[in-house]
Amino acid sequence: MDRKLTRIAGLGLAGLLSSTSIAAAEVTVEFWHSFGGSSGDALAEIIANFEEANPGITIEAEHVGNYNDIVARLQAAIPAGRGPDAVIMEVTRYGLFADRGVLMDLTDYLEADPLKDELFDFAREVGVYEGKNYIVPFNSSTPVTYVNKDIFERAGLSEDTPLTTYDEILAAAQQIQAKLGDEGIYGIAAPGQFARWGLIMDNDSDLIDSVSGEILIDAPNTVEAYEWMASLVHDHGVASADNVTDEKTGRDAFFAGNVGIMLNSTGNYRQSKASLGDDLIVRPLPCNKVCAAPIGGAGIGILSTADAEVQDAAYDFISFAASAESNAIWFAGTGYMPINRNTAEQPLAAETLENEPGIRVSIEQLEVARGRPRPPVVTWMRATEYDMWQAMALGQREVEDTLADFAERTRTEADRMGQ
Repeated sequence: MDRKLTRIAGLGLAGLLSSTSIAAAEVTVEFWHSFGGSSGDALAEIIANFEEANPGITIEAEHVGNYNDIVARLQAAIPAGRGPDAVIMEVTRYGLFADRGVLMDLTDYLEADPLKDELFDFAREVGVYEGKNYIVPFNSSTPVTYVNKDIFERAGLSEDTPLTTYDEILAAAQQIQAKLGDEGIYGIAAPGQFARWGLIMDNDSDLIDSVSGEILIDAPNTVEAYEWMASLVHDHGVASADNVTDEKTGRDAFFAGNVGIMLNSTGNYRQSKASLGDDLIVRPLPCNKVCAAPIGGAGIGILSTADAEVQDAAYDFISFAASAESNAIWFAGTGYMPINRNTAEQPLAAETLENEPGIRVSIEQLEVARGRPRPPVVTWMRATEYDMWQAMALGQREVEDTLADFAERTRTEADRMGQ
């Protein structure tokens, strides 16, 4: 659903740098985002607060779909000159647009903004590509392990059943399947791409090394991780094949109480809590060979084609959205991690942390969390990985052969892009 909301501008970069007041003017910022449901409500509240605090800007906030949809729509809109002024960009895929000059370098804005000292190091780092800031973080997440306590108890499992290794997760899923499968309940939801990346990291590997850029898709530990994930569907039958062809079905089945375990983003916390109530348990990702978690989510970037006054107004909104007050609204309303060092001091955030221990898991997991690569090839790789995963999980191709082919194609694509 499109949301067109009238919002207000404060001082832009010119004001920050010169310390001189500029006259307020009517400015419209077209902003594409990916948030619906409770996340969309929290975003609308932040925009409403921005309007109240700053007379002068119109933010046309449009929900255009998920992260993949935004990338596809942006790629189609740019040649036609129909791109937005500001856009939510997932943290591994904005490098493609930064590399091509589509996104504006925000380094000067951020360096002149006191916000830079308020952001956690991990939050600041995810916006840096080739030494420059191209996005300012808004929603940050890690995958976690969600458990339906009622299903565990009905399957004869305690709520503190170990889920720290591949074998332990599979054993729990198999017991659920054996006890409750006749009721249409699955042991586990087939992991989505974000969770797949986390499980690969937990097996002491990666898809692309975030420092060296080495492609690790066909590394032995990556192959082993995919073999285990695929076996959940086509060998053990503890995850539905429907979850493979449409990842949302696994999430929705968990919300509906038809899945015992789900590995998914903290961004699903609020919906999971609303759906399961006290039956929701949140645990860290497993530590199969090492403890590790990928940092996900997105930040807001500004298109280089926007007029200067629109860029200033857009940055004012970005800075406002990342403030402690706004971030507390976002954290409490969605379950995404705090990105601002002062968020936890806000009454709303403090109350949420006190009353909902499950929301703390992703914050505690930051000790082992790390950013992921963001060169241009990652966008191609992530789009292609869905088909590769489907072929492996449905038993259509052998895992090792599939990943060898996928790795070679990714290296070829990286060379083509000059990486």
